[in-house]
Amino acid sequence: MQIQHFFDAQTSTLSYVVHAGGDAVVIDPVRDYDPKNGRTGWASAEQIAAYIDREGLRVHYVIDTHAHADHLTGMPLFRERYGARTLTGARMGEIQRVFRDIYNLGADFPVDARQFDVLVDEGDCLAFGALTVEAMHTPGHTPAHMSWKIGDAVFVGDTLFMPDYGSARCDFPGGSAEQLYDSIQRIYAMPDDTRLFLCHDYRPGGRPLAFETTVGEQKRSNVQINARTTKAEYVAFRKEKDATLPAPVLILPALQVNIRAGDLPPPEDNGVSYLKIPLNLLGQRSS
Repeated sequence: MQIQHFFDAQTSTLSYVVHAGGDAVVIDPVRDYDPKNGRTGWASAEQIAAYIDREGLRVHYVIDTHAHADHLTGMPLFRERYGARTLTGARMGEIQRVFRDIYNLGADFPVDARQFDVLVDEGDCLAFGALTVEAMHTPGHTPAHMSWKIGDAVFVGDTLFMPDYGSARCDFPGGSAEQLYDSIQRIYAMPDDTRLFLCHDYRPGGRPLAFETTVGEQKRSNVQINARTTKAEYVAFRKEKDATLPAPVLILPALQVNIRAGDLPPPEDNGVSYLKIPLNLLGQRSS
C-alpha cells in the first residue's frame, strides 16, 4: 500500500491518495477559494489528479473525514473526472440540519446527506480491489467526524495534530471535549506502531511540514493529551482554550459548500452562484 500526501499551504490542509494494485481512494481534497475576490479553483486538486493520472490509478472513492470548516472540499473534481463515489460519515445529516438553519436554506434543503453517494458508520467496511477502508466514528470536533483505517494506517482528520501541536477544537456546533477525549482514547488503544495521518499541520515555530505520527508517539508526547492526561484535565483545558479561539477564516464560505458534498449553491437566474454570509451570528453562545 502506498500513501502520497499533498499539502495546501493556504489552509494548512493535508490530502492523501492511498493506493494498492492500481486501486485508490482520495482523502480530504481541497477546492481552492480566494476570499478576496470570491473565486474558486482546482489547482490543489489538479496536483492530486496529476499523480492519479501518472500512476494510472482507479479512484473508487473520494472521502471527507468531516464537514470541514477551514477549506472547501475538492470532492466534485474526483467524482466528475474519475467517477469516484463521494463518501462521508452517516451522521452528516446532523451537521446539515444545523447549518441549514444558520444559512436559512429553507425546509426543502435535504438534511439526510443524500448529496453524498455513500454514507458509512462505525465499523462499516468497504472492500475494493486491493484495499479495505474501515470506518471509525470519532466525534468531538464535530458530531459526525470519522476516521478511516486502511491497512496499518488511520487517517484521523482533525481529531489529532502532530504531538507538538495537540488536538482539535470542540466549540463548533455539536462539538464536545468529552467526546473527543473518548475518541482519542479509542485511537490510543490501538497498537503503538499504528501509523496516524493528519489532516492539518500548522508547523509551530516554523518547523518543517510533518503529517505522519504513531499512536505510541502521541501517547508519549502530545502536548495536550498524552497517555497520562485525565478526562477532567483535558476537558477543562479544551474548554478554556476554545473560548479564546477565533472562528476559522473560511468557516462561513466552506460549510455551505461542504454540506453539499462540494457542490456550489444552485446558480440564480443570472447564472451565478452566491454564497450566503450570515451577519452577527458567529460567536453567539447558548446559555
